[in-house]
Amino acid sequence: MAPIRVALVGLSASAKTSWAADAHLPYLLSERGRSHYKLVALLNSSVKAAQATQQEYKLDPSIKTYGDPDDLAADPNVDLVVVNTRVDVHFSTAEPSIRAGKPVYIEWPLTENFQRALELTKSRGLSNSIVGLQGRVTPLILRIKQILAEGAIGQVYNSEVKAYGTLLERDALPESLLYFADRKVGGHPINIHYGHMIDYVHEVLGDWEDFQSKMQIQRPILNATAPDGSVTRTIKSDVPDFITVHGTLKPGKTDISAGALLSVTFRAGQALKGQPGFTWTINGSKGELVITAPGLYLMSGDSYDGPVKIYFHDHESDEMKELEWDWEGWQKELGLRARSTAAVYERYARWIESGKGEVQQRYEFPTLEDGVRLMKEFDKLYRQHDPNW
Repeated sequence: MAPIRVALVGLSASAKTSWAADAHLPYLLSERGRSHYKLVALLNSSVKAAQATQQEYKLDPSIKTYGDPDDLAADPNVDLVVVNTRVDVHFSTAEPSIRAGKPVYIEWPLTENFQRALELTKSRGLSNSIVGLQGRVTPLILRIKQILAEGAIGQVYNSEVKAYGTLLERDALPESLLYFADRKVGGHPINIHYGHMIDYVHEVLGDWEDFQSKMQIQRPILNATAPDGSVTRTIKSDVPDFITVHGTLKPGKTDISAGALLSVTFRAGQALKGQPGFTWTINGSKGELVITAPGLYLMSGDSYDGPVKIYFHDHESDEMKELEWDWEGWQKELGLRARSTAAVYERYARWIESGKGEVQQRYEFPTLEDGVRLMKEFDKLYRQHDPNW
């Protein structure tokens, strides 16, 4: 079968963040990735910028370079448009291709807010496109789902998540990331980090039946820092840096008891020194799981830079043991940040190459429908914090 022809949007020679280069490009250029995909186009802020990217990463000179999303949308030789721009540019870069009927892969968050997500996707087919909620397809999350399905802990009674969301300073942002303090942009630790985390929690435990939340802006004034770490100025932040959410899980999953509770606490900034950056407990009728990680929110490669453990406490024997999990062998050939994104690509290619029929069970990939559903949850979250949001 001919490879899926990909246009990569947001890969840049001068990017302020490196997600496209770290998470997407390594798989697309790998031998395994090239067996399914072919990189055929780049879209940047200008043709000149796209050409600079092409040269920076020593990409095939036959790759087309674009500076206008409409021109890319009109290219009949592109099968999938992959959007890695800043969140508030997702709409303008993806919408022309969606309007033209092209499948897209949009990194999370889908757009800067729920209304823009609805505008982007309304009256359009969403099942052939991808949202970058790749945490749900990591081997760790699949292993946790397997443990629950096997009945090791019995019926789930409750679950608690405590996480920290960034390796950045508690009271400072680099000049290049000051938009993290601007809620309307949509790209900040609550949307990005908490969003990825709550999505894979939902993948394991199901959706909220209902929830209540509180947010806090602990540090409304932040230092802006230069590359050498010196403070250049102060800025005001309207982005919450602490959030607590609790509620009941929706009934229906066989391993979730009626009235099961979920409690989530998320704080931007580093964890308490010497303590895990992520702790997730799932308590059941027969036992309990505890998942710990050294840092961040357990999705990107930064989260896995150290031992990520699953412990099982068997209530009957009172024994505590570690349960194994691991990356697939082919994933280990990629950098940490590329591994979960590569799993999404693999699942999507499987669907395309099998004729684009019904997605096979256990090979589902996150779609734009999933992205819209999570954006709706965030809309409720923010309205509980600010009714005028």
